[in-house]
Amino acid sequence: MSLETQIMAEMKDAMKSKDEAALRGLRAIKAEIIKAKTEPGANGQISEEGELKLLQKLVKQRKDSLEIYTQQNRSDLAQKEQEEINIIEKFLPKQLSEAELEDALKAIIATTGASTAADMGKVMGIATKQLAGKADGKTISATVKKLLG
Repeated sequence: MSLETQIMAEMKDAMKSKDEAALRGLRAIKAEIIKAKTEPGANGQISEEGELKLLQKLVKQRKDSLEIYTQQNRSDLAQKEQEEINIIEKFLPKQLSEAELEDALKAIIATTGASTAADMGKVMGIATKQLAGKADGKTISATVKKLLG
């Protein structure tokens, strides 16, 4: 079942149950899918990798907004962002725990032969491809710095 089909089914359920938070999150995903499909060269198609990147982008945007709203003591807006994050994350693969991420990165560091912070670029290139969807880029970067530092 494609992501778009899943979203449409979930939207119907959210409408029936009058779940405003779910509906907001699902509509945001649907809008991004439509936008991605109509971009030049997309031919009305979007790959699974494209869907994954799209969902990650939506979560990142909301996390950034959540952080700003929290700093400004706007709990009403922060709550809306958190609700949407929870909805969008349901469609992402399970995120790696800190220990799992560290183990995966140690293996990548061993295969690349990286030993100093100067080798971070080599490690990040491989890590972001291998761990796409399973960990946030910011988290990967911070963990690689910690391991190589």
